[in-house]
Amino acid sequence: MYIKKSDICTIPNLLTMLRIILVPIFIYYYMQDEQLIAAILILACGFTDFLDGYIARHTNAISEIGKMLDPFADKLLQFAIVFVLLFKIQHMKWVFLLFMVKETSMFLCWLYMRKKGGYMNGAQWFGKVSTAVFYVTMFLLLLLPIKNTIYSDILLLITTIFLLISFLLYMKTYFSMFHKMNHS
Repeated sequence: MYIKKSDICTIPNLLTMLRIILVPIFIYYYMQDEQLIAAILILACGFTDFLDGYIARHTNAISEIGKMLDPFADKLLQFAIVFVLLFKIQHMKWVFLLFMVKETSMFLCWLYMRKKGGYMNGAQWFGKVSTAVFYVTMFLLLLLPIKNTIYSDILLLITTIFLLISFLLYMKTYFSMFHKMNHS
């Protein structure tokens, strides 16, 4: 597959690349106990994620590189958030474990689909809801002084439930697609 420079240097792709660049900056400020700056960076990443998708869809600037780069940027940021909070929040290990199992499983399913010539057309509604719950929870955990309290435990439980439901629904969708591919 040949990728032209004009496909890379679109505004949506540049916004996605900015989001990738912001990830280590977020990690740095979080590790320096600058939670407000870290939380603002998460908001900035969320805004660029919304903006790149909006611009791509409304200006017909959707590109193959963007279809790969955007989910990579999303998962990189989510991994960074869960990873840094893992060191400061007692029950974050369960979210981290589920996140890793979910994302690894989905990546393996995606690879299998690609090998068989199939694909899933973007994120599903339940994945978007789960991601929204994830970001709201992580933003609150970053910004508010509620780490290792009943409040953080409740937020993590809610996030874990949404992640688990999303994971199970994605697996059901993938296995249904596998079944159709193998019987067609």
